[in-house]
Amino acid sequence: MTRRTPSVVVLDYGFGNVRSAERALAHVGANVEITRDYDRAMEADGLLVPGVGAFAACMQGLRAARGDWIVGRRLAGGRPVLGICVGMQILFERGIEHGVQTEGLDEWPGTVGPLRAPVVPHMGWNTVNAAEDSALFAGLDADARFYFVHSYAAQEWTFEATSPAMRPPQVTWATHGEPFVAAVENGPLRATQFHPEKSGDVGAHLLTNWLGTL
Repeated sequence: MTRRTPSVVVLDYGFGNVRSAERALAHVGANVEITRDYDRAMEADGLLVPGVGAFAACMQGLRAARGDWIVGRRLAGGRPVLGICVGMQILFERGIEHGVQTEGLDEWPGTVGPLRAPVVPHMGWNTVNAAEDSALFAGLDADARFYFVHSYAAQEWTFEATSPAMRPPQVTWATHGEPFVAAVENGPLRATQFHPEKSGDVGAHLLTNWLGTL
């Protein structure tokens, strides 16, 4: 039996490398569409939420495109969502930039704040400490390197499973100055602080793994 090609919508809300994400997903076998259309975003097998720039600006753009509603409705129905870079950060409760606090999507508790490191931004290749039994990092070597470019991150993780039947979130960490959250796998909601679409073969492998979960 021929396997159906998974459909993925890259949410176009004015922030993020939508074309890079489109090319990377198409390269690993997805049927990709860039759109902010509500129905198309809801119908797709997977939704990718990119993000580049400031937390507050991304949240403003996301709300203007009804992206907050789309993400919330998809997750309520158990439909997969992948956030990348600031598209991961806005999934937390709040972000603080230059002393200004902005409400995020509050899918996870916690604050995204400035990286505490000698050199900021964190720009370039870095390894991660992948969560045990991770689906995203399955088949990747422990020394695999991913491309990061960010000045802010979630540096604490406090969310736990709310019932014995719920699988605990799998949290992957990286270090730049201090440890920070590099990826999260929480049921249908997954996210990476790094850019898989800019991470060469290892990024393609990770995106292939994500498509396999759809």
